[in-house]
This record gives sequence, structure tokens and C-alpha cells, in this order.
Amino acid sequence: MALIRWQPFQEIESLQQEMNRLFDNLTTTNGERFSKAFVPAAEMHETPDAIHLKLEVPGMEASDIDVQVSAEAVSISGERKEQAKTEDKGIKRTEFRYGSFRRVIPLPARVQNTNVQAEYKNGILNLTLPKAEQEKNKVVKVNIG
Repeated sequence: MALIRWQPFQEIESLQQEMNRLFDNLTTTNGERFSKAFVPAAEMHETPDAIHLKLEVPGMEASDIDVQVSAEAVSISGERKEQAKTEDKGIKRTEFRYGSFRRVIPLPARVQNTNVQAEYKNGILNLTLPKAEQEKNKVVKVNIG
């Protein structure tokens, strides 16, 4: 009887390959992948006066994007529309993601939602959200007994 050395890391790698194959089979139909939801990437930077929010929404027109700002959050929604092309022959393969999206981003501080500035250029949406004036802490002397 021959001894076989147990290699646990090889078994883990084999399990990972099987899981990847399983998920690939779940997300494909007739050889084509299902379209996953399009969610724009975001980047936030906070300064003492404002919150700067940048979203990556390439291939969209500014009119296709809806931005709503409350004092505590920003809601961005829109739809990336597929351009209709007619092809008589050939194969069409795309990795672009199309469809509608909605993303709500909570803000780290309250903002003045009436003074928001927006700029859309080269597929990047830049929002400047000025912070709301904070109430100053009032110091009150407390008399003890």
C-alpha cells in the first residue's frame, strides 16, 4: 500500500476552481453573460468647508442623470442606454453595461442642499456640497447645590 501525502492547499485551490466554475455557469446563458447592474464608482473628499463627490458615469448625457441632495445624503440615478445598431452579419460581443441605476451615498456631515454645484465633463460628475453652518456649542455654567 502506497502512502499519499495530503496537500491541503491543493485541495483548497481545487475547491476555489469548482466554485468559480459554478458561479460562471450561474451567470451565463447560451454562452453569453447576464448583464450585471451598472453602478457608478464614487470618490468623496471632505474639506473644512465642503464635501466633494466625484462619480464616474462614462457614456451618458447630462440629461440622463438625476441628482437629488438632502442634508444627509446624495441620490444619483440614471440610465445608460444601448445604442441601437443593426448588423446583418457577424458576431456582436460587448462588455459594456447598460441599464438604469440608482445609488444613495450617505454624507459624513450635513450640507446646504440649496447651494450644491454640479459639473459634468468627460464622463465625470463633480458635485461640490457646501457644509451647513454648525451650531456653536454654548457653554453654560451649572450651579451645584
